[in-house]
This record gives sequence, structure tokens and C-alpha cells, in this order.
Amino acid sequence: MCNIPEKDKPLEAITPQAGGAITGTYVSLRDAEDCYVLVQINQATAEPVAITLEQATDVEGSNSKPLTNLIPIWADEDCTSSDLLVRQADAIYYTTSTTAKHKLVVFQINPAHLDVTNGFDCITVKTAASDPTNITAAQYILSDLRFGGSTPPTDITN
Repeated sequence: MCNIPEKDKPLEAITPQAGGAITGTYVSLRDAEDCYVLVQINQATAEPVAITLEQATDVEGSNSKPLTNLIPIWADEDCTSSDLLVRQADAIYYTTSTTAKHKLVVFQINPAHLDVTNGFDCITVKTAASDPTNITAAQYILSDLRFGGSTPPTDITN
């Protein structure tokens, strides 16, 4: 039996907040085989939410720049009536529809697809400004961790 903190570590990326431009916590992917970024949106108005991911050389966000490799994305544009995650075209960003619904967007990042040659091993999730009544929150799930033991190392410090 595997418990979540030892195998698939959840980390808060964005605390629930209103629709301004948001930059999430930077997290290191050095201990993970994959990272899933889960973005929840309570889209109260017809204003879409643009979500991007950036890579950096440390958890302070040094040299932050957009991803260049396309990544898998799934979306549920109406969580109230369905739990169906629909595979989207691989991309480096996602913009929600204008429908006012509760939404879930999932990005999958393999750390090998970052600019590792130039020392990029950290990421963040960002949203562009949207209507102030739209609420966004996000989590990282670091998957297939490269360590054992009951206390995972920190991934939000260098």
C-alpha cells in the first residue's frame, strides 16, 4: 500500500483567490518523475480564464520563462454536471470557455521537457487577469517521487 505523501505529493500552488493576474508558488520538480497541475475555477461570469505554466531555474522564480515543449492537458468545463476530463490538444497554455461554470483543468509536465540544459527544474502556474468574481485555486501533484521514507523533502525551497 502506498500513501499519497510518499508517492504522489500534493502541494498548494494558488490559494483560492479572485480574478486578478495570479502567479502561483514556484516548485522544484527535481524529486518527481511527473508533475500534475490541477487548476480549479469557479467561473462566475462569461469572462474566460487564461492559464499558463512557466519554468524557472530556482523556486524564487529566477529566469522565469514560458514552457517551450507542448504538454498534455485535460479539462472538465462543467464539474457540476460531469466528472469527465476531456483530453485537449497538447499546448503550453489553456483558456477556459466563456461559460460560467465550475471548471477543472489538468496539465501534465515531465521534468525532462523543461529546459534542463540551461538548469530549469522549477515551474509555476499563472493566470491572466479575469473578472473579479471568478475564483481560482491550484495544486501541484508531484508524482513518482525519487525518494523513500515517511517525510518527503521540501520542493518549495532550493
